[in-house]
Amino acid sequence: MSNYNGDPARDEIQSISNGDVTVYKTSVGDMSNNCYLLVKDGKALLIDASDNADHLLAMVENAGAELTHVVTTHSHADHVQALGEVLERTGATHITSALDAPDIPAKADRALDQGDTIEFQGLSLPCIILRGHTKGGLAVVLDTDSSDPAHLFVGDSLFPGGVGKTWSEEDFGVLLGDVEKRIFDTFDGSAVVHPGHGADTTVGAERPNLPEWRERGW
Repeated sequence: MSNYNGDPARDEIQSISNGDVTVYKTSVGDMSNNCYLLVKDGKALLIDASDNADHLLAMVENAGAELTHVVTTHSHADHVQALGEVLERTGATHITSALDAPDIPAKADRALDQGDTIEFQGLSLPCIILRGHTKGGLAVVLDTDSSDPAHLFVGDSLFPGGVGKTWSEEDFGVLLGDVEKRIFDTFDGSAVVHPGHGADTTVGAERPNLPEWRERGW
């Protein structure tokens, strides 16, 4: 397996493989939002229809796939600008967290809680709720039976160098606690973290920095 080569330029598409799943990454919109497409056996699951529906659907078409699922990681406006159009044009099942669902401008066909899974092409994708950046962001785990590392699609809850932005000391404490317990205490250092903006990182690269994050408060 080869990893992504840095940040994608606007509308550029990069790919990696994990077992028999191919993962495509592209960056769209004014805030360079990362969108991820998981493809297996001709079906596709899109993580965040952030912007530029034409580009996202062309990515699906170029992968030779049919879009069957769209996952929204959280409710912030920059992550949902193409959501309505993508759902209307594909009829895909929309999945998000139960906590954020009321704040997302598209009905959730499935609203998930901590520990729920997404069934996709014979795979069970565990889901993690990360509270604090929003009421409850949704992270999706791809961990096939191959020797490849787990892949964690975490929205804006975790980045290289820290957790996502919060707006109070209480929210920061909740988010850091969820990230520590549900990611750093759960996955080994090889697990790849795919954030909603910017470059990928790994659990192993970020775990030693937790005390520093806690001390600085962001």
